[in-house]
Amino acid sequence: MLIDTHCHLAMMIQRKTLTPYKEKELTDIELSQIKTILTQAAKQLVNTIVTIGTNHIENKNSIKIAQTYKEVYATIGIHPNDCTSSWKKNFGELKKLANEKEKNKIVGIGECGFDFHYPEFNIQQQKDLFKAQIELALEHDLALIIHSRDAAEETIRMLEEYKNDLPLGIWHCFSENQTIADYAIEYGFTLGIGGIVTYPKNSWLRDIVKNCNISNIVLETDAPFLPPQIARGKENHPKYINTIAHYIAELKETSFETIAQQTTLRAKEIFKI
Repeated sequence: MLIDTHCHLAMMIQRKTLTPYKEKELTDIELSQIKTILTQAAKQLVNTIVTIGTNHIENKNSIKIAQTYKEVYATIGIHPNDCTSSWKKNFGELKKLANEKEKNKIVGIGECGFDFHYPEFNIQQQKDLFKAQIELALEHDLALIIHSRDAAEETIRMLEEYKNDLPLGIWHCFSENQTIADYAIEYGFTLGIGGIVTYPKNSWLRDIVKNCNISNIVLETDAPFLPPQIARGKENHPKYINTIAHYIAELKETSFETIAQQTTLRAKEIFKI
C-alpha cells in the first residue's frame, strides 16, 4: 500500500552509531538481516522499497538486496560527493550494470546531481558526471533520482539543457523554495518528501506540500538518515513512511488512504513497477 522511494538498506545494516560507516559488500549474514527491516516495514503497510545506490559498492549492494527480496528494487548511481577525477572509470562500471537492468532489478539512475555543501568540491567534475548519468537514464528509459544540496540553481540550469527529453524522476529530499518546486514540477519531476517535513522549523516546506498537487509528491525516508520528528535522535527506518503519510494527510486535510493511494500510484509510474 505504501512505497519508500528512497532509502539505503545496506547502510542500515552496516552503519554503527559510534563508529564510522565503511562501505563494503554485504555478507550473506548481513543480507539476511535485511528481512527484519522489510518485515517491520510491512507491518506499517510499507510493502515496496527502493534502495538507492551512491557508488560502486553501494550499487552492488542495492542490486544484491533487490535480487534477494521481491519487495525491493534498486537504483544505481554515483553521488556527487563520490565524484573524483576517476569518475569516468566508475561510470564505466555503472553502464555495465545498467546494461542488465532487468536482471539487476534496476529502476532508476541516481542518486546523482550536485552537492556544494562541503569545501573543495569540483563543479566541473560534478557537472560532467551528472550529465553522463542523465544521459544514461535516457538511454535505458530509467527514472532519474536527483540529489541537490546548496546547488538548486545549478541543478535547474542542468535540467534546462534537457528539458525536452528528461526522463521521469524524483527530486530527492526536496528542501528548496516554491520557485524551485515549480521548476522541478514543470520539468516533469516529482518532489521526494520525507521526515524533514515534520520538523518544527520547516513551515516553508509544509506550505509547499500543502499547496502541491498530490500527484507531484512521493514519499521517502532516506533511512538511516533524517528520521521524522517523532524519532529524532534515532536511526530512520522505512516503516516511518506510514508516519509521513499520516502527517501529510493531516497537512492537506485529506485521508491517509488518499495519500497512500496517490503517492504509490505516482511512484509506480516513475519506476515502472
